[in-house]
Amino acid sequence: MQYKSFTLANFKKIPQIQDHLSEQEIFDIEVVGHVFPFKINNFLIEKSINWDDFHNDPIFNIVFPNRGMLFEDEYEKVASLLKNNTPKDRLIKVINEIRWKHNPHPAGQMDKNVPEIDGHKLSGSQHKYRETILFFPRQGQTCHAYCSFCFRWPQFIGIDSLKFASKEVNILIEYIHRHTTITDILFTGGDPLIMRTNILRHYIDPILQAKKNGYLPNLRTIRFGTKSVLYWPYRYLTDSDAEDLLDLFREIRETGLHLTLPLHINHWKELVPRETQLAIERILESGAVLRSQSPLMRHINDNSNDWARKWQKEVELNIIPYYMFMARDTGAQHYFGVPIVKAWQIFRKAYNQVSGIARTVRGPSMSATPGKVMINGVVEINGNKYISLQFIQGRNPDWVGRPFFAHYDEKALWLDDLKPAFTDKFFFEEEMENVKH
Repeated sequence: MQYKSFTLANFKKIPQIQDHLSEQEIFDIEVVGHVFPFKINNFLIEKSINWDDFHNDPIFNIVFPNRGMLFEDEYEKVASLLKNNTPKDRLIKVINEIRWKHNPHPAGQMDKNVPEIDGHKLSGSQHKYRETILFFPRQGQTCHAYCSFCFRWPQFIGIDSLKFASKEVNILIEYIHRHTTITDILFTGGDPLIMRTNILRHYIDPILQAKKNGYLPNLRTIRFGTKSVLYWPYRYLTDSDAEDLLDLFREIRETGLHLTLPLHINHWKELVPRETQLAIERILESGAVLRSQSPLMRHINDNSNDWARKWQKEVELNIIPYYMFMARDTGAQHYFGVPIVKAWQIFRKAYNQVSGIARTVRGPSMSATPGKVMINGVVEINGNKYISLQFIQGRNPDWVGRPFFAHYDEKALWLDDLKPAFTDKFFFEEEMENVKH
């Protein structure tokens, strides 16, 4: 299959859009797609979406914008401007004002996560947790298609001040050399595996050479966060450089590094296409390890049976269930977010349906400003309900594994919505006030 992509500029040319959607539904996509990024490709259109029931199809809802992603006043404002053929500069001004209201960079990404070396900011990196550094390769800051709920949506809207990107791999190597607690590099984006292999090698080869020369003895793992296996499996099957990419994976392993691909798998139906299953087989044959992660989202996968089926299917395909995340406090969280208590209930019911082999999954987890906070569950103490939580990653590693409690709140969507129980502040709050980066 030859790759074809569709964006806001040409999505109306998709035959299935004209055959199945009403004029109002098409206009709704156009309105929301002016605020949040939209992109889809022919594999998803032809192989993944059930167009006879597209309203309830999870793949359709993962990719296509929905009117509910904007608050009603936001929708009406953009819709009015489009109907009146408002000049582009005025339209962009209003759209950007709306975007800023949707918390484009949550969890201190811009002001607390960007590392420095010799007074130089690594603007294309984030170092939030002691062992792991994130790197955003410049040519990998797009995807084969965009998820409607993506918390990295600011990477794709054309505002450079909101974008993480770098080509300074030598500075990255020096930073890792000096920070000996770092064991993992996570290449992220966007999707780093959208890059041609010869471009990807510009980043990976210097790291492998530094490892061989003994300059990075602390480095143990390379990760590629990717959705490519689900969005364009031909990347590993028939693309002209598919073999070279798999050879690169083998070279990483031969260097003595662990290679893992955290796959963003949001629904079991994404694993149905035969092309996807073949791509998974080829990646595993290269020596890479596959793990799965996904946020829990209304309108897409807020059902315990779907999660259990997803985890079971992943185990059958030799993918390790890894994380269930909460929808981050950015973008259209009001539309996709599931309350903390309900999320735990969904997780627990799904967890109870699978064997121990699939219970490697952790969650529900909030990637909040202090760290990854897992919801242990609802407990009752002296007749009162509380929410039990713990860090599974923290800005201060000493926070990890320490249980703490919040007052029971059925409406809370995020850590910031919770109030501490048995104390005036959560144990980490005072230290967080002094965190700069």
